[in-house]
Amino acid sequence: MRRFTPKVVTANALLEGDVIYLTADDRWSRRLEEAEVIEDEAIGQLRLLDAQRQVDRVVGAYLADVTASADGPQPVHFREDFRRKGPSNYAHGKQEGAANV
Repeated sequence: MRRFTPKVVTANALLEGDVIYLTADDRWSRRLEEAEVIEDEAIGQLRLLDAQRQVDRVVGAYLADVTASADGPQPVHFREDFRRKGPSNYAHGKQEGAANV
């Protein structure tokens, strides 16, 4: 049996399309650092189901693998790192901030 790896619930905001992450206090944040890190598979499935029911706020919710760091959760896969930073064709949205340009 494969060991469960830490995960976060991520989706896209329904109206803006921004990548968002579910926090431990049931908020949606645009900052991965604020995401709830889930280390139990059953809890992960429950949190995902809760997110998927929020059809008036989010679209495409799923669990994404992360690793823990001093700066909060960090993406394991390139796709998630790319999603976190936003579009790469020109500075807008998340990339307007100096830290992401």
